[in-house]
Amino acid sequence: MARSWGEFLGDTDTPDETEAEQEGFFSRLRDSLGKSRRALTEQIAAAAFDPGDSEAWERLEEALIAADVGVPTTAELVHRLEARGDVGELGAALSEEAAQLLGQAPRLDLAHKPTVILVVGVNGTGKTTTIGKLAKRLTEHGHSVLLAAADTFRAAAEEQLEIWAERSGADFVGSERGGDPAAVAYDGIEAAIARGRDVVLVDTAGRLHTQTNLMEELAKVRRVIERRLEGAPHETLLVVDATTGQNGLQQARLFGEAVQVTGVALTKLDGSAKGGVALAIAHELGLPVKLVGVGEGLDDLRPFDARDYARALLL
Repeated sequence: MARSWGEFLGDTDTPDETEAEQEGFFSRLRDSLGKSRRALTEQIAAAAFDPGDSEAWERLEEALIAADVGVPTTAELVHRLEARGDVGELGAALSEEAAQLLGQAPRLDLAHKPTVILVVGVNGTGKTTTIGKLAKRLTEHGHSVLLAAADTFRAAAEEQLEIWAERSGADFVGSERGGDPAAVAYDGIEAAIARGRDVVLVDTAGRLHTQTNLMEELAKVRRVIERRLEGAPHETLLVVDATTGQNGLQQARLFGEAVQVTGVALTKLDGSAKGGVALAIAHELGLPVKLVGVGEGLDDLRPFDARDYARALLL
């Protein structure tokens, strides 16, 4: 059995979510990407864009790079636009090409019970909060959840995750500070199997991606999970703070090497001019963005929609 993230979180296009609610989230997303959009549109007069003007293409490239799309991805987008011949209205053409570049996130394999989701990322990205919001959304839509506090490095991490477990009605497994993170992940899966839980969310230390020994420890956590449950982890989500821009791309590259990241949760789209990093991650690393956060509320963490994101960024 496989589901999209929208189906997993109950965010399918059903009458349960009104048109006003859908439009409300899009409006928040568009507001969050406001500076990125202005970084593009202020340098480009879309209505006057002339495909035969080399300076117009240079302005477009500069604007995309300013929005943190990155040089390789900018080159790809410009190449796609040139291949169209008739660009038409530039914003709409860019939006179409960006949505295609972002692509559709692969469906989540739910064939195993429990489904194990390993969540990684550096300090300050909103990783533990993202896990808490996920747990809340999952329990609200009928999934039984267990949170495993494998971040034994940060003093407040376990307490923070335990609070989220209480809020969401999820089970909780932790350890003493300084304990073995891999052992906590193992115990969490054991407990979930024994209790018949549907989903295990494994928090990990907000390690700096430049600290090799800590990355090796994270790889150990993954190996222990793999040995305990065939096919696990079924998803490895990297939480990326959108405000870090191209540094987020580097994080995605190095975490991917260490733990085989399968997707990205993009957080803190708080009005910085760096929203283009989602395009860079998708194009340069082939990593789909699966979740996007535009605020502190529970409803501000949603499944990523490439078309909506491209529209919010470019139109």
